[in-house]
Amino acid sequence: MFEQLTKKDLEQIAARGISQAQIRTQLENFEKGFPFANIYNAATVGNGIVKPTEFEINNCISDFERLKDRYKILKFVPSSGAASRMFKELVKFSLGNGDDLDKYPDIKKCLQNIDKFAFYEKLKSKLRKNGLSMESLIAGGGYKTIAEYILSEKGLNYQKKPKAMLEFHKYENDSRTPFEEHLVEGAKYATDSNGVVHLHYTISTEHREMFNKKIMEVVPKYEAEYGVKYDITLSEQKPKTDMLAINMADGKLVRNADGSLLFRPGGHGALIENLNDCTEDIIFIKNIDNVTVDRLKDDTYTYKKFLAGLLMILIEQTNKALEDLDSLSINNARLAQIEAYASSLLQIKVNLSYFALSTREKVAFWHQKLNRPIRVCGMVRNEGEPGGGPYWVKDKHGETSLQIIESSQIDFNNKFQVELVQKSSHFNPVDLVCSVKNYKGNKFNLKNYIDPLTGFISSKSQNGIDMKIQELPGLWNGSMANWITVFVEVPPSTFTPVKTLVDLLRPEHQ
Repeated sequence: MFEQLTKKDLEQIAARGISQAQIRTQLENFEKGFPFANIYNAATVGNGIVKPTEFEINNCISDFERLKDRYKILKFVPSSGAASRMFKELVKFSLGNGDDLDKYPDIKKCLQNIDKFAFYEKLKSKLRKNGLSMESLIAGGGYKTIAEYILSEKGLNYQKKPKAMLEFHKYENDSRTPFEEHLVEGAKYATDSNGVVHLHYTISTEHREMFNKKIMEVVPKYEAEYGVKYDITLSEQKPKTDMLAINMADGKLVRNADGSLLFRPGGHGALIENLNDCTEDIIFIKNIDNVTVDRLKDDTYTYKKFLAGLLMILIEQTNKALEDLDSLSINNARLAQIEAYASSLLQIKVNLSYFALSTREKVAFWHQKLNRPIRVCGMVRNEGEPGGGPYWVKDKHGETSLQIIESSQIDFNNKFQVELVQKSSHFNPVDLVCSVKNYKGNKFNLKNYIDPLTGFISSKSQNGIDMKIQELPGLWNGSMANWITVFVEVPPSTFTPVKTLVDLLRPEHQ
């Protein structure tokens, strides 16, 4: 298929910073596909997931408060997605020809409770400017008009805005977007010794001006309210992470109307590049829509500090182990301590062949195993929410490790894999705290810890074309496959995502 590419195509590819070798790999992946994850077992409490006691939580929070000023801390918020999926059903209803509202129960609930949304007053104002009354529309069943004003440019234009910029929560004197809720959160657990909150939002190119305007508009208010200073940086998904697409009808590369190659974003796995550019020591990662109102934030603050405190203790113990492994005089007793620590706290498993190694070989083994980025991941008991899950996975070398696996990585035609999936008790809410520097204080190159075999192929329709698309290994899936991973149970109250419009009517958003 590489032979289909013209000189002009190769110039277009080079202009995006993509090498010909990368393109060859993309095309080979389309032909060969990606292997499914080889799930060895579900990670559960006591078998890969730690359930902390109240005493342990309090101790880790104390450690966080004691140690945090030693580290540069960043709050990293993936927020480049548009809100189009959130309004998918509302768009269907608004475009329907004579559609009955009863066919859309969630939309019916939203429109009949329109006054409960944070954007209600702004929506009323938009209608009023065009000579329309919210009360009259509701009384006369003019719900399609209300829907159009939520979605389109003549109203709130929410279909085109990023989720970060939608009004989510209503307070006594104002309302807040998710962008602002992360500012509030950051002030509570991500300040440095100088009272500065370092925040990084990943954005889409077309939304940069909107984000910059919002920063200028609201940051002074939150700085005054919380007594902090904000250092906010923005980054965009890099063009070199974009992917080609294949037309399912003829097997050829999909092209734009002008004949140029169609490139699609490589999914959230592309953000490993953005994360790799960050220079801080400890990085909190949490999705833009996972926010709640102030009255319910205490659990979020408690568990963020707990996860970070646990990570800081693991950093200290791991760094001490690596320093001892560097010593020429390390004895077998200390090596046994390191083995026990790595097995019990870091969940690192060894094969039987390990026990046949010499002392020198064991030292080299642990040096390689411990000198890696570390992530502590909150996991929530599965109560029907969407999200990948925590599993023990066996790699091509026969080594078993903890991984976050998405459903697209699971072979549901394999009954043995399905049985293991059915044992799963938790899911991934994207609640990570990461250590990205080694024991000598040098930054890891995070791209060295990606498992390239964990991408996936899926189908999509765009501009009337059915196509096969390819996504990079997910940011917290294959992009972190070779990190040290610790899973910890956190309560459902720390996971309050907004995937559809009706989610904003849940108690955690009211």
